[in-house]
Amino acid sequence: MKKRIHYIALITSILVMTMLTMAGCKKNKENEDEASVTPTVTSTPTISPVPTEEVENHENEVRSKITGLWIPKENGNKRPYAIMLNNIKLASPQSGTKEAGILYEALVEGGITRLMGIYEDLNEKRIGSVRSARHYYVSIADEYEAIYVHFGETSYATKKIKELGIDNLSGLTGISDTVFFRDKSIKAPHNAFATKEGILKGTQTKGYSMEYSENYESHFKFYEKDTDLQSKELAEKVTLMFSNYASPYFTYDREKKQYNRFQYDKEHVDYNTGEQLVFKNIIVQFVKEWNIDKNGYQTMELENASGNGYYITNGLKIDITWKKNESTGKMRYYDAQGNELTMNAGKTYIALFPNDRTSDVVLAGNSQ
Repeated sequence: MKKRIHYIALITSILVMTMLTMAGCKKNKENEDEASVTPTVTSTPTISPVPTEEVENHENEVRSKITGLWIPKENGNKRPYAIMLNNIKLASPQSGTKEAGILYEALVEGGITRLMGIYEDLNEKRIGSVRSARHYYVSIADEYEAIYVHFGETSYATKKIKELGIDNLSGLTGISDTVFFRDKSIKAPHNAFATKEGILKGTQTKGYSMEYSENYESHFKFYEKDTDLQSKELAEKVTLMFSNYASPYFTYDREKKQYNRFQYDKEHVDYNTGEQLVFKNIIVQFVKEWNIDKNGYQTMELENASGNGYYITNGLKIDITWKKNESTGKMRYYDAQGNELTMNAGKTYIALFPNDRTSDVVLAGNSQ
């Protein structure tokens, strides 16, 4: 009898547990159904990141007086060097041209052009070939308080150097072997080259100051950021037909926003690096120019003069004017409103071009 009672109790316990389990499952099912109809969502607010402009650190840098680019502070007050560079086809490519912050080009005798680089810092062991001075280049070097480096000079240049009191390193003086060397694989007179070490030693030997004077004012004004001109005049190819012999041209690289230089129907490269010369800015300065004697030497009206020109950057061109006062060494460019020209920071090419042949400066592209 007791076994039967125990058996019934066991069966009853099992039934009760089964019923409780089913009830629990039903309850969970109801909770799940309810949750599916009215879910409870706990969300965390999303905070969008605020973009921050990267701040450049120029604590130990200053703006270059030559290019407007940031340079080490210790170089900011150093006088530049103005170096005369051969530009005939036989002497191409030149060495060290890519290091120049500003590159000038002008006619000399016989339809050829000569270059002059304004160097803020010398980085090359081979610069040149270096050629003889011309008096209008002496005047331009004076605009920058530059130390003028040349191998030879005309009588007109000698007179101008003395007149303006220009510090110069000449290959026809006793410091020639200090500053220059001859590359015997190249025919003279196209084989004289300068070195950084030699130029610095020559400067020390001559006792020239290596810093700007206290009252020197930067030759140019520069934008803080890259700026497009307010112009509709395209200048994506610039050709300067100095003569039948020399007609350099530039093409604009839209992606890099710079001008690539060509001459003698090919890329104009630097012998030291093999890289093409590139410029951010192009200035065409129209000048009154004529033969000074029967030898075909050129002269220009630059002493106390003014004129017109073009400023070209970022594929566009504007008209400008210029004024020079040689007694103060100042040369300034102005926009159409008469404001001093503001330029984009970077390397600049400047052509001194005859003002009676403005049509020989050809700009590609029509008005936008």
